[in-house]
Amino acid sequence: MSENYKDIITILGHEIPLGTSKEINFNIAKLHTSTKIDVPVIIERSKKPGPTILFTAGIHGDEINGVDIVRQLISRKINKPKRGTIICMPIINIFGFLNASRDFPDGRDLNRVFPGSANGSLASRVAYRLVKEVIPNVDLVVDFHTGGASRYNAAQIRIVKNQPKLDKLAAVFGAPFVLYSNHISKSFRNACFQLGKPILLFEGGKSSFIDNHISDVGLEGVKRVLAHFQMLDKNFEASPIETPSIYIDSSKWLRAKRSGMFKSSVEINTKIKVGSILGQITDPYGKIHHTVKSNANGYIINVNEAVLVYQGDALFHIATDVIK
Repeated sequence: MSENYKDIITILGHEIPLGTSKEINFNIAKLHTSTKIDVPVIIERSKKPGPTILFTAGIHGDEINGVDIVRQLISRKINKPKRGTIICMPIINIFGFLNASRDFPDGRDLNRVFPGSANGSLASRVAYRLVKEVIPNVDLVVDFHTGGASRYNAAQIRIVKNQPKLDKLAAVFGAPFVLYSNHISKSFRNACFQLGKPILLFEGGKSSFIDNHISDVGLEGVKRVLAHFQMLDKNFEASPIETPSIYIDSSKWLRAKRSGMFKSSVEINTKIKVGSILGQITDPYGKIHHTVKSNANGYIINVNEAVLVYQGDALFHIATDVIK
């Protein structure tokens, strides 16, 4: 990873020299009452030059687990680098966070409007300023997400395939799984990649929920990445990776064949085979008892924790093509 080293960096109109701690308010809009809505950007620069790493969360406002990970980076002072610069944006979609919603007030998914427009919708304007005034300063982005709604994701890093640098960084992070997935048009990940900025997308847990294990996996991964670049402060130690990441080349969803009350009988990360019993779907009257069985070999990387499901709902995400 090349180092975008500068004695002074300019973010959102603020000049920030080496050895500076600064919190900038990213003013994105006003409420109908003319009250300003600000997104805090926390910047820590060592006196020693080095890489600049950006940690982001809350692009989807209801994905609280990622917010918790970046919050802990700040509260524990892990974000104070031995060298280089660490930028933290714990909540990008502050509107969604306040309203426990995935989207912006204009109904748009912020993660589908990048690189944005200076004169576009509210979400598009936020994306534009992020891409134009923050991203050019960084060397690496780590973006934290969770599963949507009731779908609980195993801790995983998502990267595009055939990028050796990303493979190496994913291995350094050390999440249980690394999922190769194509870039989605107009996503934040795609916009960073188009600008030549390496990005690791972390997925773990589910929306509107904080799982301490997922937070711990994220924090330990961050410490390993910082240690890799000699940025981790001497007060912290990166834990060794107990089990190397499992790389996933392809996956498939197992969907409900019936509507009813759903109970999973397998835990996340479980290795399964064709015919493995994964759960049951029943009805309130005791007439239906449908056993959900696996139709593939692989690992469970997502479980739908909804109590009620409809026919066709995604129940399990199965990693089917695994690269050791």
